[in-house]
Amino acid sequence: MQFKRIKRPISGVLLLDKPYGISSNGALQRAKSLYQAAKAGHTGNLDPIATGMLPICFGEATKFSQFLLDANKTYRAVFKLGQTTTTGDSEGEVTSSSAVAVSREQVEQALRQFVGTISQVPPMYSALKFQGKALYTYARAGIEIERAARQVTIYSLTLDAFAGDELTVTVECSKGTYIRVLAEDLGRALGCGAYMLALRRTRIGDFEIGQAATLEFLEALSPEDRDAQLLLPECLLNKFPEVVLDRDSAHYFRQGQSIWLPKQAHSEVVVVYDENRCLVGIGEITDDGKVAPKRLVVENAA
Repeated sequence: MQFKRIKRPISGVLLLDKPYGISSNGALQRAKSLYQAAKAGHTGNLDPIATGMLPICFGEATKFSQFLLDANKTYRAVFKLGQTTTTGDSEGEVTSSSAVAVSREQVEQALRQFVGTISQVPPMYSALKFQGKALYTYARAGIEIERAARQVTIYSLTLDAFAGDELTVTVECSKGTYIRVLAEDLGRALGCGAYMLALRRTRIGDFEIGQAATLEFLEALSPEDRDAQLLLPECLLNKFPEVVLDRDSAHYFRQGQSIWLPKQAHSEVVVVYDENRCLVGIGEITDDGKVAPKRLVVENAA
């Protein structure tokens, strides 16, 4: 007789250091299994060859995951000059090779042209959807889909090391930036081609890699200590103003009703707490001074 594993209605945010060689969904499923969580989702895909920060939201925290998906990110990447590949990274087959005869000064000069708002054409080997299927499924079938360029922002791009045909950079960028594409574009600018050899995400929003735990570390913990690794769902909402409601107002707000508050300036997102400092959800301060519900959490969620 098979017994169905009981899922826990646990809520919180796990800062996971994704290991090399597994997909983001694979890491998510392992973490979800460890916590026996009923509901979970990650906040920003990393390719199997990439490592680093992969926040995972459980339960009620999934309602606010978009704020991390939209957050700026920082990466440390290694680029190999002199070759291009089918995928733009080390997983692909080499498609061209050329001699590398560039100086550090030339590399730094080329990097500067990518700082600011730039256009990128998303790679075929990506999880972006076309007619309901990921682009990589077409790429594996040898089908090329036309992709429109889109605007992304590189806030800083620092050359950390350069030796021979390899260079290491630190990139702070907006959501939607493909570091593989940055490597390819840099290779074209230098006239020798390039691809991404390694990638590690070191920061998302206010969260840094030093705060993250590995799967191996989590697996070695007791269930109680493992739960202690979770951050409260409201950690995703730190950048927004707060509103505290009294008991009656919090009750009606939880029922989906707008609450009038005096002297409140318009704000598209506010974090709403009750008088006991329990998270009620997020709302919007409308022009008439009311706080209208946008996303509500379930009371007493674990």
